[in-house]
Amino acid sequence: MSREKAKFSVGQVVTHQIFEYRGVIVDVDGHFLGTEEWYRNVTRSKPPKDRPWYHVLVDGDDLKTYVAERNLEADTTGEPVAHSDIHQHFMSFGDDGRYLMRSKNN
Repeated sequence: MSREKAKFSVGQVVTHQIFEYRGVIVDVDGHFLGTEEWYRNVTRSKPPKDRPWYHVLVDGDDLKTYVAERNLEADTTGEPVAHSDIHQHFMSFGDDGRYLMRSKNN
């Protein structure tokens, strides 16, 4: 299975192209790491498993989604994301429209 370079990164605000929600990326997997059952039952468009997948906090909700790269595009609003877990992952929202990650404690 090939591992592609991720188009998006942690802290970047994105928009889901199919479901049209905004969110912020909190983690990136180089390829699909979910279960086969989840993939069969949840993914409608059957996106490729050998491309990057993203963990996304959904704006205006308490949901966290797992999204294939091909279903995302960069958000251009420059607006922050409203989610109850934002401060667990990020320190602040910058003028560049990206979130600054919190330092990981070892």
